[in-house]
Amino acid sequence: MAGLMHLLGPLALTVRDVLPIAAVIVGFQLFVIRRPIPNLRKVTIGFVYVVVGLSLFMMGLESALFPLGRIMAEQLTDPAFLAAPAHVEAPAHWASFYWVYCFAFLIGFSTTIAEPSLMAVAIKANEVSGGSIGIWGLRIAVALGVAVGIALGSYRIVAGHPIHYYIIVGYVVVIVQTRFAPKLIVPLAYDSGGVTTSTVTVPLVTALGLGLSEAVTGRNPLIDGFGLIAFASLFPIMSVLGYAQLAGRRKGEKTTTATAKNEVEPPK
Repeated sequence: MAGLMHLLGPLALTVRDVLPIAAVIVGFQLFVIRRPIPNLRKVTIGFVYVVVGLSLFMMGLESALFPLGRIMAEQLTDPAFLAAPAHVEAPAHWASFYWVYCFAFLIGFSTTIAEPSLMAVAIKANEVSGGSIGIWGLRIAVALGVAVGIALGSYRIVAGHPIHYYIIVGYVVVIVQTRFAPKLIVPLAYDSGGVTTSTVTVPLVTALGLGLSEAVTGRNPLIDGFGLIAFASLFPIMSVLGYAQLAGRRKGEKTTTATAKNEVEPPK
């Protein structure tokens, strides 16, 4: 009974958030397009699944993922873990927090690989491109970008640097890459940066940033704790554009080699 009552709160909040979306879709279908909803029974069942799933997911965030990220940040920045046993105070040098950067890199990579929205984008990109864009190639490229971005963002929190310098330099790099990258991959690269900030990545990354800023002496959680999501959105754009540039260069080299070989070998 207590568990059911614990579920009713998140369930009511989820219904309140999802109902406007359903109202817009149903309203356009009935009053603008003026056609009945196809497969109404399946749509209704799917809507119930979505509401229940989101409710359980929100409960999981509050009960597990948010506390887990904060606890990991506290443990990785604990003076007893960072310093030698004889020293109680945490070292101030940024290099002493290398385990934090490793954890940030791995958590960024693993959560992005498991991101449902990225899977959907990768599958659709593979279908539309006729298989020229690999599903796993795109997912790994995006995951590496997120991993590097979150690791760099964690270093920024530890070092106490202003975030806008990193963001400005990052977008300058993106603009330069956009100029030289294959035009077909540019929209996909920009979308890849957006789909990473979704259901799996955001809770853990946010908890990591807040926990890290609370654990490091001299950091303000409100000023320094946020901003990792910006890194997680920016760096995948760089990695996908870079992946496309490298793939295009390798394809050009293979084409050049094959052409040269045909010119050298006489036709039989």
